[in-house]
Amino acid sequence: MQPDAVSYLKGPAQQPLLEETIGQCLSRIARQFPEREALVVRHQGIRWTYAEYLREINGLASGLLNLGVKPGDRVGIWSPNRVEWCLTQFATAKIGAIMVCINPAYRLYELEYALNKVACNVVIAAESFKTSRYLDMLNQLAPELEQSAPGQLQAARLPHLHTVIRMGDASTPGMFNFQQVCSMGTESDHARLQALSQQLQPQDAINIQFTSGTTGNPKGATLTHYNILNNGYQVGQGMHLTEQDRLCIPVPLYHCFGMVMGNLACLTHGATAVFPSDAFDPQAVLETVAAERCTALHGVPTMFIAELDYPEFDRFDLSSLRTGVMAGSPCPAEVMRKVIARMHMQDVTIMYGQTETSPVNHMTAIDAPLDKRCETVGKVGPHQEVKIVDAEGHTVPLGEKGELCCRGYSVMQGYWGDPDKTAETIDPEHWLHSGDLAVMDAEGYVQIVGRIKDMIIRGGENVYPREVEEFLYTHPDIQDVQVFGIPDAKYGEEVCAWVKARPGSQLTEQAIKAFCQDSITHFKVPRHIRFVEEYPMTVTGKIQKFKMRESMVAELEQQAQHRQPA
Repeated sequence: MQPDAVSYLKGPAQQPLLEETIGQCLSRIARQFPEREALVVRHQGIRWTYAEYLREINGLASGLLNLGVKPGDRVGIWSPNRVEWCLTQFATAKIGAIMVCINPAYRLYELEYALNKVACNVVIAAESFKTSRYLDMLNQLAPELEQSAPGQLQAARLPHLHTVIRMGDASTPGMFNFQQVCSMGTESDHARLQALSQQLQPQDAINIQFTSGTTGNPKGATLTHYNILNNGYQVGQGMHLTEQDRLCIPVPLYHCFGMVMGNLACLTHGATAVFPSDAFDPQAVLETVAAERCTALHGVPTMFIAELDYPEFDRFDLSSLRTGVMAGSPCPAEVMRKVIARMHMQDVTIMYGQTETSPVNHMTAIDAPLDKRCETVGKVGPHQEVKIVDAEGHTVPLGEKGELCCRGYSVMQGYWGDPDKTAETIDPEHWLHSGDLAVMDAEGYVQIVGRIKDMIIRGGENVYPREVEEFLYTHPDIQDVQVFGIPDAKYGEEVCAWVKARPGSQLTEQAIKAFCQDSITHFKVPRHIRFVEEYPMTVTGKIQKFKMRESMVAELEQQAQHRQPA
């Protein structure tokens, strides 16, 4: 620790960072471990070695080049966890296109915004998932597809989008098929691919991840090869991964958790990435770990809870497990202890960060004392610095609460097309301000103790009140709305909305939920809705959400007591 005992720590820097692109890393690992299993996608019957994986990736990459995709073009991927997602991640990286992660649960309102915000040229989409019919939604936004030749779309509402590639075997007017694109590459496309591998630079932008803001619509965190490849590598180092490891990845690929802490952690260590299902299912996870002899498992706390609580948990042999990551929302110490004891994950680590830091900037060492592993997010990662500051920006003494800030290789380039928002988040000295309240102890361990912003974390998903408010304001009968989070036993937090209806309207709770149903992601739909005439405010007119939260919690507790039998 620093001698002046302030809340500042620099991570170790003995081991050099990777100075290569994702494509160069992939080629290197495939040469080193050609016959090792690289990818297992159980629900699609896929099992590829690194040599086979590289061949498939090159097929898609050369096909995209044939379609005219260039370095810097934005290619959206809209799908649950599937082999096509993995291929798209690496194929776009190999040609220098910027992959745009689109949440599989997005509805029309969010999809249109995201595609236009970053000027997406190409979208690769699954046919459907759960209640989302992706191709129908694209046709709704771009009815011109019906009359368009594939690759020549000109849509009024999506002016930048010219190519839609659909997964599956069926054919849809105006769209290419994924497998068709994988076989379109010519000799000259393959030659161009080889040339690009030498021209692309580690500092090139390669990925846009949407992260919502407290002031409205989602922002596109722009990440480079250098950001995410090194973060994946450091995550793997923290887990002590080797080419002998097999990592079960039930977390979504559209989050950094899946694509960086999962796919890139495996790639950089020659390990095997194993996908149990298209979306989280506790039975599929337990079956996969047992059948594939997985040595590592990722998950948010609610996933581990569901696995531990699965009725037939004891019939699965999980003895192959050693390590893994629990992250995404605050990790209850009791859950951590159960995972270590009952799932054989003695080396499980907790990691913390945010999309803007690619995402990990803190991790607990696998040999840290149990209390530190269960009750903190560990110490700052290699080649990164953290400090905790007060409202004036001064570094606070050890043990004092303040805002956690991070600096280093993992900090994003910025928010796509949003220099003002970028400047609000990254200061002139390159410190990224997290908005999270934290405390550092004398050994450098950090505890996250709250949030400066009003962000809600529901089951590991970030929900930003302002974004939900902006959407609800579009309802003709809503005059005003305030959204906030309240504690929930199952999801950690739930979304609550206090609504002022327009005079004379007949607005109901059911009508508001129905309005949300197919327009915003299910986890953003308010679980609790109350109609109010006014909001608690300060004398200067600032709304006090903490008072609303306290009032709502008290009301729900009272209701719960009434429901209990005498």
